[in-house]
Amino acid sequence: MKEKILITSALLYSNGPLHFGHVAGAYLPADCYARFQRLKQNDVLFISGSDEYGIAITLSAEIEGRSPKEQVDHYHKMNQSLFDQLGITFDHYSRTTWEGHKKPVQEFFLELLENGYIEEKVTDQLYSDKEGRFLADRYVVGECPSCGYDPARGDECPKCGASYDAIQLKNPRSKVSGAELSRKPTKHWFLLLNLFKERLTHWLSQKEWKSNVVNFIKGYVENLHPRAITRDTSWGIPIPLPNTEGKVLYVWFDAPIGYISATMEWALKSNEPDKWKDYWLDPDVRLVNFIGKDNIPFHAAIFPAMIMGQNRPYKLVDDIPANEFYNLEGRKFSKSEGWFIHLEEFLQNYTADQIRFAIASNAPETTDSEFTWKDFQLRCNSELLGKYGNLVNRVMVFARKQCGANIPAFGTLGQIDKDFLEKIDELTGYIEESFSKYKLRQASRLIMELAAAGNVYFDAKRPWKEVKENPQAMQTTVRCCLECLKALAMISCPVIPEAAGKVWKMLGNTSDIEKQSWDDVLRTPLVEGGPLGEPEILFRRIEDSEIENELEKLRSLNN
Repeated sequence: MKEKILITSALLYSNGPLHFGHVAGAYLPADCYARFQRLKQNDVLFISGSDEYGIAITLSAEIEGRSPKEQVDHYHKMNQSLFDQLGITFDHYSRTTWEGHKKPVQEFFLELLENGYIEEKVTDQLYSDKEGRFLADRYVVGECPSCGYDPARGDECPKCGASYDAIQLKNPRSKVSGAELSRKPTKHWFLLLNLFKERLTHWLSQKEWKSNVVNFIKGYVENLHPRAITRDTSWGIPIPLPNTEGKVLYVWFDAPIGYISATMEWALKSNEPDKWKDYWLDPDVRLVNFIGKDNIPFHAAIFPAMIMGQNRPYKLVDDIPANEFYNLEGRKFSKSEGWFIHLEEFLQNYTADQIRFAIASNAPETTDSEFTWKDFQLRCNSELLGKYGNLVNRVMVFARKQCGANIPAFGTLGQIDKDFLEKIDELTGYIEESFSKYKLRQASRLIMELAAAGNVYFDAKRPWKEVKENPQAMQTTVRCCLECLKALAMISCPVIPEAAGKVWKMLGNTSDIEKQSWDDVLRTPLVEGGPLGEPEILFRRIEDSEIENELEKLRSLNN
């Protein structure tokens, strides 16, 4: 029976270009999982979009000389293009500025208010006399109230990871002008998260999530407190109450509802306006949120609390395979500090499969990991080229030359042949389990283990000698190798889809591998006598000089 699976990737903040950390944290793992589940013939809906409200948008727009709308339009278009180039297969990529987003957000607010989970109160907030306005957290820097780090952000410390309200900062000042800030009273609305503590604790106790997620969220829920959900600004979803001009809902309140509104937009564009309910109001749906570490509180506590406060039975998340941080050459990715890689430029020089495999094979699943240019070169040359590409090329060239460009019969299987075919079955089973449990690093390692096993078998059988001494044995060897290539194409499709598709076509198929059934392909032998396609070089060697140029480029950006 088909399983209905709703997959979300964290909405990408539309104030800058997509970078490797984003890809490693929330988008590549989700895409590989979605591709795998589609191959398993499940009913998959993969949703994401641009997060386009919030103070960080207005701040970056000011810095870059654009209006907030111009800013989000610019980066939404840019990031959509980058996702396409990376082969991220969203079923729908939305944006929170689309007209249909406002209604569900305001409905969430009003129901929480009516149900007693939102409180209105006057509090002191940081005000800039120099700029004549209240400054929200992203406009503020100061000394962290937990560890003393300065400059800490207005809502979170980049050093210790503490989360707080900007008013708690010591020695606060404007990020724009550097002016000292004073406290001034203003009216805001607070979500009473503390009222959900017991329900959240019970709900979380039933989850068998990754240890890094569980350990993080348990401490967070223990210290739940009322949290402001409004801001003094004009860029955002208006508060649906009278006499609230100049106040909007805080971005962390509206953004997760974007998953729902994005699904509504997908349904509208599918000409089935109510179809979103099949995913968000069906308790049997499996909902998986792919996010980075910094988004755990919102997805594992705050948004679930918001849903618990609704009258409508929205689906609560089933799993949150959050990843840790992905760094660059030992340091955090930072455009402001010149420590980053232009993804658009990268994709002009290297393939999407190369970066997908490099990230997947070193994904920050339970601990922080990093991209280094030397590791990228090693994985591309020794694994993609040396193992995977080498096996495909040598088998296909030999098969076309010695077997009349047709798939030979199995013939009589010797013990080495039987052992090899069993090895293929064993490894594909392990790989299926790895994908189903979000273990992308393990899946990538096992894919290369299968390619290596194919090379070992080919070398051990020496078909170039068998062709003279025992042509029938040679055909058995080639047939077993072609079965390995078929399995390799299927199990690598979620990670390196372009190369997998080419291997599938080399085996004489005219169909799209992504439309096939994982189980059918792995269980059904190739058709004896079927024609083989032309061999094709899948990967190129990356030279030392290229890597040195990339490292020099990074050093020059950092100066």
